[in-house]
Amino acid sequence: LMQLFLKSLQKELDKLHENGIRFHVIGDLSRFDESLVRLIREAEERTAGNRRLALTIAANYGGRWDIMQAMERMLAASPDRRSGFDEEELASHLALAYAPEPDLFIRTGGEQRISNFLLWQLAYTELYFTDTLWPDFDEAALAEAIASYQRRERRFGRTSEQLKGGAEDGGGNA
Repeated sequence: LMQLFLKSLQKELDKLHENGIRFHVIGDLSRFDESLVRLIREAEERTAGNRRLALTIAANYGGRWDIMQAMERMLAASPDRRSGFDEEELASHLALAYAPEPDLFIRTGGEQRISNFLLWQLAYTELYFTDTLWPDFDEAALAEAIASYQRRERRFGRTSEQLKGGAEDGGGNA
């Protein structure tokens, strides 16, 4: 599987760059073959300035791993500090710190859980679950997921009353 990843990336890297696509891999790469890690880093550096589209591959990624590595990086950046950290500071060390939090999470195949994926980032994301299997998830299924999302009231941890009244409390980040 890793050799397929390596060959595919070698084959597609020029196309990604030519089409303005920023390539990024999130996950624990410590068990990957060094040649693959080098190619991933090369692809990320080469496409870092691209802005047309972002392609993020989650490889050996877990939400718990992400939070732990963010904690380690945050503490390493401030070795003399042991308290006083805030959510924003931790979030800046997460694997997806460069990207906005998702608005909509679509889970196919009938499972109704997030399975350790983007634990931090999904806090205020709308969740959509469907029995449709991924290979069968077509344009119509995507349109239904988007329509479901559009019918929802995004509250970001607040109540409907707080939104209507413009209240600032409620734990949200709106």
